[in-house]
Amino acid sequence: MPSKSKKNVDFSSTKDPYAQREAEKYENPIPSRELILQFIEHAGKPLQRKEIADAFSLETEDQLEALRRRLRAMERDGQLLFNREQRYCLVNNKDLIVGRIIGHADGFGFIRPDDGSDDLFLSPREMNPLLHNDRAMVRIAGIDKKGRREGAVVEILERNTHQIVGRLYKEDGFTYVVPDNKNIAQTVLLQKDGVGNAKQGQIVVAEIVEQPTKLRQPIGRIVEVLGDHLAPGMEIEMAIRSHDLPYIWPEELLGEIKLLSPEVPESAKEHREDLRKVPLVTIDGEDARDFDDAVYCKKTPKGWKLLVAIADVSHYVQVNSALDKEAKNRSTSVYFPENVIPMLPEILSNGLCSLNPQVDRLCMVCELLIDSEGKVTRARFFDAVMCSHARLTYTEAAKILVEGSQDLAEKYKALMPHLRELYALYKVMRVSREQRGAMDFDTQETRIIFGADRKIETIVPVVRNDAHKLIEEFMITANSAAARYLNAKKIPKLLRVHEGPSADKLFNLKTFLGELGLKFGGGINPTPLDYMHLVDSIKGRPDAHLIQTVLLRSMSQAVYSPELKGHFGLALDAYAHFTSPIRRYPDLLVHRAIRHCLQGKSVASFVYGVPDMVMLGEHCSANERRADDATRDVVSWLKCEYMMDKIGEEFTGIISAVTSFGFFVELADIYVEGLVHISNLGQDYFHFDPTSHQLKGERTNTNYRLGDSVKVKVARVDLDEKKIDFELIQKQETKDLKPDGKPKKRRRKK
Repeated sequence: MPSKSKKNVDFSSTKDPYAQREAEKYENPIPSRELILQFIEHAGKPLQRKEIADAFSLETEDQLEALRRRLRAMERDGQLLFNREQRYCLVNNKDLIVGRIIGHADGFGFIRPDDGSDDLFLSPREMNPLLHNDRAMVRIAGIDKKGRREGAVVEILERNTHQIVGRLYKEDGFTYVVPDNKNIAQTVLLQKDGVGNAKQGQIVVAEIVEQPTKLRQPIGRIVEVLGDHLAPGMEIEMAIRSHDLPYIWPEELLGEIKLLSPEVPESAKEHREDLRKVPLVTIDGEDARDFDDAVYCKKTPKGWKLLVAIADVSHYVQVNSALDKEAKNRSTSVYFPENVIPMLPEILSNGLCSLNPQVDRLCMVCELLIDSEGKVTRARFFDAVMCSHARLTYTEAAKILVEGSQDLAEKYKALMPHLRELYALYKVMRVSREQRGAMDFDTQETRIIFGADRKIETIVPVVRNDAHKLIEEFMITANSAAARYLNAKKIPKLLRVHEGPSADKLFNLKTFLGELGLKFGGGINPTPLDYMHLVDSIKGRPDAHLIQTVLLRSMSQAVYSPELKGHFGLALDAYAHFTSPIRRYPDLLVHRAIRHCLQGKSVASFVYGVPDMVMLGEHCSANERRADDATRDVVSWLKCEYMMDKIGEEFTGIISAVTSFGFFVELADIYVEGLVHISNLGQDYFHFDPTSHQLKGERTNTNYRLGDSVKVKVARVDLDEKKIDFELIQKQETKDLKPDGKPKKRRRKK
């Protein structure tokens, strides 16, 4: 029972420490989440919603509805639990874990905790009432046979799968849809009157009318027929709906953008620094349509002054506007081959916000003073109006600066002094980057070239030249400066966090390198410099690509978070995303925080608090992964379609991944990946060694290792599963290596 002193506390008159933040966000502010949690903890018992409302003297209909929504959101986010007696109580975080469900095609799944701790395994039985991307609360039930923490579902907090896209099947009197999203193992049974005009084998969208339970699969009805299986562009339509990507602009947003003019109003240019005569230029890819950033550089007595001007999206996208809500909902632009779903409507992304040449644009500028050794000595942020003096491509910039093209130098004669200073500064900063140990792995990106009817004509490698690296280096420098600025102001902000390797991954990495006779410095806390020293030491080795792949896989995934944990890969103590607000919502949040500070406002009055940033970080990280998964699905589908007429053909390739059930091979020159199943490896029993990334034959002692060259035949292509199966023809002859990476000498047999 709560004590007498607790009962006497009047929370209706208690000062809410976040009252100003709530007032900025809502017309009729109610108590903050923090104060509600404090009150329930003080009460010492579960409380009804009416008891909470009475305690804070909330009486009007608007206040009561706002409280209902807030309590529901706190329940959904795992801050509160709504028990069977319809009372709210605090969650005991030691016993219960809240997180997002990650489904698997084989029926089991995982819960990814909100607190960033390790995932918990969920058995197929626990997954029965759940779908991928749901939010749930689980308790730790024990340890499974593989040593993984296993969870048991306590409560499903939020349903996030309301429709699925897949292929329609009619069999034995039942009509059902097999989801295209392989994270969803359950088929969706259709209602008798929910099939409409859909035909066998067509791609359809089914709305889930009854969520799954422990005893029954989900039930749905068809709401849209996308078309036949192999129709051009079908892969993107399927990916959009499979991953629930927002792609239709809400009516409220369309009403808002009608008020925008094609050109920047003169009134918006007031009270800004005028940079229109400064020869800022954009440098982007040939097919780029939205230009986030422009750069300018000039020599100073002590080094250089660099201007990085970024599109001022925050001027147009106001907090809680329809534009803002949809930008947050999308979180990122999604890039498919020759197609994009933008985060912002075209009038902004390709028009008003885009730093197009020879037109006035609003921008936020990061001015950097950099010394002769490439170190930033001072950074300043300010609002400005600019006019881009040229739109250069990476190819043009490289021809001018690296190859010395006279024709292009003459074309951009007025800009040449500044372009040369940009390149001179880049070369100095490149040395500084290498000295601090920022990672720079040689990874191969590809681009799909289409022919008629959106059929792949060829897949070509993307070559990164010095112009790519120059812009990348300057963007990293501006992003780092933004993080340092916001840290100094102690304002809630969203950082890009990349932690070092986990203890388990580090142990496996060191074991693998030890078998090759390689030493990895840094002990139990290696630095990025230790990684790069190792990369330098293996240059020229035949297995350098293999070692670099294993190094990359030892790294953790970067996420958005307000926590100051640094960026391991870039060897920086603090890093934020500031330079791409047209296509990333976290960058827009960083711009808002910087502008709040530039206007001299107090930290307490900032519209976002730390809890908001925690939730926005989780939301943006999840949507970033969603976009990556959707893009990967489309590319996999296109590559499968590309290989359908190549069944029976032979190719050489490199083993790109090794698993317990076989190994994946990436074909040389065409960059398509497929599986050689373990059953195709001959009459032997193969053991999988995850540490050394190889399959080893028990009887023959034959091994297949990451990076080995093999010859394979295309055996099967499955478009539904987006899988390609290869048959092994032979392992290419590879020489045994000594620890130094050189081939061993073989003795002649007498």
